[in-house]
Amino acid sequence: MHTVWVRLNAVVFFGLTVLLCLSILAALSKFNHTTHHQPIIQKLALNNMKSLKNHGGVDRALLSFDLQADMTPAFHWNIKQLFVYVIATYRTDTNPKNQIVLWDRIIENTDPLEKKQLNEKNVFVKYGLVDQGAELRGKEVELSLHWDHMPLTGTLFVGKQKEGTESAFRLPMEYL
Repeated sequence: MHTVWVRLNAVVFFGLTVLLCLSILAALSKFNHTTHHQPIIQKLALNNMKSLKNHGGVDRALLSFDLQADMTPAFHWNIKQLFVYVIATYRTDTNPKNQIVLWDRIIENTDPLEKKQLNEKNVFVKYGLVDQGAELRGKEVELSLHWDHMPLTGTLFVGKQKEGTESAFRLPMEYL
């Protein structure tokens, strides 16, 4: 005859084993989701260049952009939220690849459908385009949309706009 503690121990660890197995199955259910269910990005483009200045020895550009994207295909039952952000990529002589986050937003799975469809017009950047030196003038800049999937259980994974569909523009040669 087993004591109450032995029986309680068996029940608790059986329950934990079942939870572990269900968590593993939930994590496995998201494989190939990113390749089959991509958000639909209609537009991501520069709207207006507000300023390009040298401030404290570094170049800083402030701009606005238009963004139209439907993020609903990226959601499934195991996604808690998406962290969506716009990245500006450019090259300089000092650093061959520079990537700067200009804007971000968190979209929850419980948000209404309207919030999952991004329709932003003339959005002013949250974070300025700041170079480590004074090398921004005349540079070609690409804007691209990226998102982090944050599941209820399982590993985090990142999605991004398809290669070749980024929006590009050139910064002015003189300070504004």
